[in-house]
Amino acid sequence: MAKRTIVVKVGSSTVTGCDGRIDHEYLSQLADQVAALREAGDRTVVVTSGAIAAGIEALGLKARPADIPTLQATAAVGQVRLVDAYRHLLNARGVMVGQVLVTRHDVSHRQQYVNACHTLERLLDLGIVPIVNENDTTAVEEIRFGDNDNLAALVGMMVHADLVVILTDIDGLYSADPRCDAEARLVERVEAVTDEHLASAGGPGSAAGSGGMATKLEAARALMRAGIPLVVADGRRTDVVVDAAAGRPVGTLFAGGAAAVKGRKLWLAYAGHPRGSVVIDDGAKEALCLRGKSLLPAGVVDVTGSFVIGDPISLTDAGGRELGRGLAGMSAEDLKKVRGLRSADIGGVLPEWDGSEVVHRDHLVIF
Repeated sequence: MAKRTIVVKVGSSTVTGCDGRIDHEYLSQLADQVAALREAGDRTVVVTSGAIAAGIEALGLKARPADIPTLQATAAVGQVRLVDAYRHLLNARGVMVGQVLVTRHDVSHRQQYVNACHTLERLLDLGIVPIVNENDTTAVEEIRFGDNDNLAALVGMMVHADLVVILTDIDGLYSADPRCDAEARLVERVEAVTDEHLASAGGPGSAAGSGGMATKLEAARALMRAGIPLVVADGRRTDVVVDAAAGRPVGTLFAGGAAAVKGRKLWLAYAGHPRGSVVIDDGAKEALCLRGKSLLPAGVVDVTGSFVIGDPISLTDAGGRELGRGLAGMSAEDLKKVRGLRSADIGGVLPEWDGSEVVHRDHLVIF
């Protein structure tokens, strides 16, 4: 039987106890489960939150710092303590760990993304459990993943995971916000993430974390497009990871199915951080979404951001809905000059234009 690759994401609200400190007893139980997966022949990646919480504890702070330099310094102190806790617990079970810290900037360039994929794959081949976290010491708002749910989804794609398990502080997705509706029921299986699911997701999660159910639904939607199943479950449930890996019903299963996006376009859709965006008209929308055409300047209504040829850009309709992403075939500066023009008229504005599309269909992914 081929080895499976399982990504386990544990959130801040699960890593920490009621006192806001790192819960070492819980991490010990998680280490037991990771070791059990390893013994069963599975390869495991752990995406963990908790660096800032660990730093707050180490520095004896009474509250989360408000200014960015202190917050990043707190993360630097906490990351050492957090990964050392994983190292100590997993080494005691005969499992070696390796630390991998990333920001969106690290993977937004194609070659760096490929390098990161190779590093993770080699760690797994060597029998090492990668401990992955966002690099809070250097990340700023515009290059943050925003929460580790999206990071876990991206890591799942990078390692071609067979399953991603997100451990949180509730049982899974409910039909309504269980904090407000006593009749809310657990949804055990989701075949497609709908607007109704998003509406029932509620607001942000606990004070310890940056995500809520909405971010988990974003991660689920991305993974399902990649054909990777996701389980969202109560991280404190006994043997939850082992049970999820065995296919036993825990939490909510977001079924994977066939991959709609693969290979290079997977990076473009979810890792290539857009440098700008273009608004397209209804005719271009139909040509791209229904007829598989390239995007020409004539279909562009507006241009935002500063991008050059080869940069990832976002394509939106007039209502602001993101339709897809692609690699720019023109710079933002040139496109602003010729947006809305027919190809025959562009030469008079850009004499050196070589006929390049705004986005060629081979470098385009439609959502």
